[in-house]
Amino acid sequence: MEADVQNDQDKLEDVVVSGNLMDSRTSQLDDVLNEKLEQAFHKPTSQFMLHDIAKIASEHDPIDLAYAVTRLPPSARVVVYDNLPDLNAKIIFMINTGSTTRTAIFSQINDMEIKRLLERMPPDEATWLLDDMSNRRMKRVLDLLDPKKAVRIRELYKHDRNSAGRLMTNEFFSFNMHATIGEVAAVIRDNPGIDLTRRIFVLTDEEELVGFVPARNLIVNPPYVPIRQVMRPVLHQIGVDASRDEAVDLVERYKIPALPVVDEQDRLVGVITYESVVEALEDIADETIASIAGTAEDFSEHEPIFKRFLWRAPWLIVTLCAGLVTATALSYFKDRDWFTFVALFVPLIAGMSGNVGIQCSTILVRGMSTGELSHGSRRDAVFGELSIGVLIGIVFGLLCGIFVYLLNRYDVHYAGSSPLVLGAIVSCGLLGACLMATLLGTLSPFFFARFRIDPAVASGPIVTAFNDVLSTLMYIFIAKIISSFFLV
Repeated sequence: MEADVQNDQDKLEDVVVSGNLMDSRTSQLDDVLNEKLEQAFHKPTSQFMLHDIAKIASEHDPIDLAYAVTRLPPSARVVVYDNLPDLNAKIIFMINTGSTTRTAIFSQINDMEIKRLLERMPPDEATWLLDDMSNRRMKRVLDLLDPKKAVRIRELYKHDRNSAGRLMTNEFFSFNMHATIGEVAAVIRDNPGIDLTRRIFVLTDEEELVGFVPARNLIVNPPYVPIRQVMRPVLHQIGVDASRDEAVDLVERYKIPALPVVDEQDRLVGVITYESVVEALEDIADETIASIAGTAEDFSEHEPIFKRFLWRAPWLIVTLCAGLVTATALSYFKDRDWFTFVALFVPLIAGMSGNVGIQCSTILVRGMSTGELSHGSRRDAVFGELSIGVLIGIVFGLLCGIFVYLLNRYDVHYAGSSPLVLGAIVSCGLLGACLMATLLGTLSPFFFARFRIDPAVASGPIVTAFNDVLSTLMYIFIAKIISSFFLV
């Protein structure tokens, strides 16, 4: 066993640190683990296979195994789970693995096995596992649990998936303001199953949140001191029905290690820890990138090719329709004399305007997601992006127009028209297309945000397709006007 572990370490140490994201230590570990698991599943007999898998499961961290199994078929993931060394390893594995893996495992284990898993998990972690089983089975499993544990899980599960109530844990330490440090310490010692956050919360006689005590103060002060003498005021708290994004923004901005969650009566009902926010940030980043890319696909889960195609296809249908609309518009002018040379520059106009629009929308979406862009600063942001779009259109329009003029003036790329007119058409057309793309890229994030749709959609294929159509039509419109004045 020691030789195998050393061999894995040697493989990891052979990686050259080059700054490449694909050369990270964790990605290399995933590759090594995946290779070992695939070799184990290709053993000639089930006896040898199970022996090797059990050996791998005992040698490696359950968290690493939870990531590595996503490359295996669902049936193989269940085998890895069954061969984990103990219940604690299975709990860690289930918390850190993906939804597809959990669903596959739940389909193969009985209700009592799930009960044992949930009993040892914090309620907030257990809640996420319930999302991967049917409502009927969830009710059966909750009925098997200890009533107090089941009530805590149900209380969390009733909240919206993207709310502060779902992000919080309802297992925390809170005490009446008249309690002493010694009494607080005794309660904490008697409840080792509840994670100790860096803040102990203080309540009034009416159960209202009034302050908190840093965990360090429980050590440096005498046990007879009342906690009200060492408590600090709570400057930031959040409602249980507030959005997940609002909770993440508060914790990230003020670096709050434990954000209190209160109900309508200002009573403490839960705590959002920094670790929960880090996990939520990963989910938000995944969803944002997926919206920008135009797919509901989860890259961490290795699904069949056809299923991944179905995830991408609906978004691309809009792009296909937009392309057909553009082609139809272009065919309408095909018999016009001036269009023979104007059509040559449609790819240039579409490509340039598309990039300008994506830059505008991406910058604004980034500002929204990080909280740097507020409602009050919206007008300045829009004006700034429009100004940049005008400047880009003027500068690149002039450069492109001059370049086209010179190419045709010296017969390097003669398009059968006056070089000056052709240069003016391309220059003004690019300016108009860039202005149209800037306008669409700037306003679309605010439009989607107004209707509570992820603004990241503004950088996806749907808006990009509309941008291509409108920018091309703007270019053709400008070209028609200029050509009607200067061409016979």
